[in-house]
Amino acid sequence: MQIGLIGLGRMGANMTRRLMRAGHDCVVHDVNAQSVAALSAQGATGAATLPELVQRLEKPRAIWLMLPAAVVSATVEKLEPMLDPGDIVIDGGNSNYRYAVDTSARLKKDGIHFVDVGTSGGVWGLERGYCLMIGGDPDAVAHLDPVFAALAPGGDGGTTAERGYFHCGPAGAGHFVKMVHNGIEYGMMAAYAEGLNLLKAANAGDTHNRGADAETTPFHDAEYYRFDIDVAAVAEVWRHGSVISSWLLDLTAQALKADPSLDGFDGHVSDSGEGRWTINAAIDTSVPVPVLSAALFQRFSSRGESEFADKLLSAMRLGFGGHVEKKG
Repeated sequence: MQIGLIGLGRMGANMTRRLMRAGHDCVVHDVNAQSVAALSAQGATGAATLPELVQRLEKPRAIWLMLPAAVVSATVEKLEPMLDPGDIVIDGGNSNYRYAVDTSARLKKDGIHFVDVGTSGGVWGLERGYCLMIGGDPDAVAHLDPVFAALAPGGDGGTTAERGYFHCGPAGAGHFVKMVHNGIEYGMMAAYAEGLNLLKAANAGDTHNRGADAETTPFHDAEYYRFDIDVAAVAEVWRHGSVISSWLLDLTAQALKADPSLDGFDGHVSDSGEGRWTINAAIDTSVPVPVLSAALFQRFSSRGESEFADKLLSAMRLGFGGHVEKKG
């Protein structure tokens, strides 16, 4: 099947390679000409501009956008006047699901299909395959089935979900499912990080000298915190037979094995929007998500967003109790 791909970053480029391995004809475009050239050398058809990409595609066209959410809307607006009834635009990035609902309704007036595909797999998807959560018109989704089958992990399951891709519902449903997926991801990552941090502190009875002053909580029962635990080894052993084993734990164990003290990281954890949208949806639907909320707010703290609040706490303690801030 022929398909156009716009956006050849970490995921888009590997998705193109996986599709070509499965025999699909890929026409590619990216603002970075070197990315286009690299995939052209591997068998893709390069397009220097969006009009060129559209012209190189046979009707009905299928154009997959693998772009940051911030530039999807502008790209779709540029494409719209070039497209014909029956063409399909696929958004495989992490756009807000509401955008898919609205854009699908608008494009439908011109007979153009809009399919939203939540795509999970990261930089490992080329070999492992991608988990695809799909929203859109059933006919358009059915037309794209060979593409989804090639990108997904595959297997012998009787349903597409068992093979790694699933039509979740109408436009917006795919990105809604991916949004919640990423909210859960935030929570799982936070749980591993907090638990392993506690293991790292298990020798506090020997290493923490809290002093004896009015500003310091005494360390009681220090004899119960004298374990020098190899955190990297624990992460590794948990991978084998544990009920909390997962691919995230595999990646965590790999990171700790390569750099046990994680000196290569500053702990500045970004969020690209899906966690926020998950919390917003939970508020709209009155669904309690305390773990997912805490994980999102922890990311804010990691970036120094709590610094002013922390200073206010110290200021209040000084004001009501004369507590001088203790450094270090």
